[in-house]
Amino acid sequence: MAASSTIDVEPTAPAGGGPTWEAVRDALAPDDRQFALESPLVPRLDELADYAAASFTAGRPIVEAVADLSTRIHRDFAYEPGATSVSTTLAEVLNQRRGVCQDFAHLGIGCLRSLGLAARYVSGYLETVPPPGRARLVGADVSHAWFGFHAGPLGWVDVDPTNDQFVAGHHLTNAWGRDYHDVPPVKGVIFTDAASNELSVTVDVVPAG
Repeated sequence: MAASSTIDVEPTAPAGGGPTWEAVRDALAPDDRQFALESPLVPRLDELADYAAASFTAGRPIVEAVADLSTRIHRDFAYEPGATSVSTTLAEVLNQRRGVCQDFAHLGIGCLRSLGLAARYVSGYLETVPPPGRARLVGADVSHAWFGFHAGPLGWVDVDPTNDQFVAGHHLTNAWGRDYHDVPPVKGVIFTDAASNELSVTVDVVPAG
């Protein structure tokens, strides 16, 4: 079975550094507080606050702080498909320093929530055809994950630590939630008489026109 859609994409990359992260934390609206609480796959861990501290120094603009955190995750954690599964805990990811986009999204979310900031898990897809002269992004051709954070008057801003970049037109959002459990790309029950079955899904995202 094949399906196709045409989608309009609006970049969410921030234009500036925004207010300080402390100001954003202190002014968090009630509707956004659910994303500042721990969730099944993103518990409160002292190690997350310790890791975040180097990026979130006193008085630093929130966009600048999150950009630095994204760069550190990209640098400190190896992208290694198969190194983790949906049952791998965030504590294990912190310890082994490797994983995939889902793990890096949870890591960023956990760091922000440890400071009282709102962050959410984003499930989606990546453009599979890069601009001329540029390399393909990690995670193309399959479902991808990144995280969004509330930046006060700038609203929600998405960042992809796997590729160390703010979302700016090459990412297609499918859904967002507290963590992966809220928005898995495939979920459901199949009834069959077969002894075994296997589901295979491929995705191509290309610019229109």
